[in-house]
Amino acid sequence: MAKFQSLREAVAENLRAGDTVAFEGFTHLIPHAAAHEAIRQGIGDLTLIRMTPDIVYDQLVGMGLAKKVVFSYAGNPGVGLLRRMRDAIENGWPRAIETVEHSHAAMANAYEAGAAGLPCAVFRGYRGAGLKEVNPDIRSIVCPFTGEELAAVPSHRPDVTFIHAQKASRRGDVLVEGIVGVQKEAVLAAKRAVVTVEEIVDDFEDLHPNLCVLPHWTVTAVAHVPGGAHPSYAHGYYGRDNAAYLEWDRISADRGLFTRWMKENVLDVGPEAFAARVRGL
Repeated sequence: MAKFQSLREAVAENLRAGDTVAFEGFTHLIPHAAAHEAIRQGIGDLTLIRMTPDIVYDQLVGMGLAKKVVFSYAGNPGVGLLRRMRDAIENGWPRAIETVEHSHAAMANAYEAGAAGLPCAVFRGYRGAGLKEVNPDIRSIVCPFTGEELAAVPSHRPDVTFIHAQKASRRGDVLVEGIVGVQKEAVLAAKRAVVTVEEIVDDFEDLHPNLCVLPHWTVTAVAHVPGGAHPSYAHGYYGRDNAAYLEWDRISADRGLFTRWMKENVLDVGPEAFAARVRGL
């Protein structure tokens, strides 16, 4: 049953040092506010899972809170590198991290397998690909019915998943509209799930056919955080802040500038800052 809490309370109660955690969203509804709260609370030694790590994972890695990243593509979308993640991999700053790279298909199937309570995902993939030579988690399995050789990877079972969504009902049901990536599967695969939302409503109206509803019994905590996906976008609420992604490339290129930016824009502010940033767009 979903508990309504402040973001500070939800993070403190559900994210623990050493956890495996997913902050999921695919170009859209990326839970930046939740990740920033984890940074403010200094919860570290994390294994981060995400299909497409972008600047929010660059920030977690750059603040030294990650020990491992499991992913399928890492980059500042439409701009270029994740410079803090690269610095950690190449130079061990501020700490060395382990990386486990997969394809998009493998990540999506691993979440789905985790949501189904299965130990691994089996799918067609990695044929002729060299990634399996450097990732020992990629194995082969023979179909007992056809004899076909298939790929197998461990399922994703996060200790906690964070997502952002448009609405939660007062009962705790969650509505996701627009582009839906693997948020549903990431929530269902996790032991605990925290959802930040743009608004809390009595009930959902004018439902769109391209939506996802997570029932209250799949969610551990709901936090009302308007603007909580910024600088990514929330369909129906605000657009993508492209300037912020471009600016991040400059900020993240310099360790000192990165550290100052994080202090001024994350450590010294609260989640209410996200609503102010959206109003300023």
